[in-house]
Amino acid sequence: MVKKLVLFLMVVAVSLGLVFVVGCESDAQTGALIGSLAGAGIGQAAGGDTESTLIGAAIGGGAGYLIGGDRDNKKKTQAEMDSLRRDINTVTVNITNSNGSISQVSLRKQGVGYVGPRNEYYDHLPTQEELKPIYGF
Repeated sequence: MVKKLVLFLMVVAVSLGLVFVVGCESDAQTGALIGSLAGAGIGQAAGGDTESTLIGAAIGGGAGYLIGGDRDNKKKTQAEMDSLRRDINTVTVNITNSNGSISQVSLRKQGVGYVGPRNEYYDHLPTQEELKPIYGF
């Protein structure tokens, strides 16, 4: 019984060490690694043979991959929502320059006003004429 506990603790220690060394690219990969190693330790402790260790590693790896994949999807969804919020809160004003070219000025909505690229604040949506002295030519 003591041998199984020592082996299990060794597997856990090696697993945690590998997580910091390997540097997986996604939560799904990290989950699969941790799950495989933990599952192998649990399988070895429960069955005491190679077959139990391999079954535990496979089940743990699959479960870890699914849990990590779900976290990856939540992160992706959050990034998409942040991007959408930025797009909704951004207004572009086109300024016609003296040579006929167009300069685009992006303004960020903030409260009831707008903030320009140089962090200047407008209490209303500025017109082309208001922005031209600053951003046009």
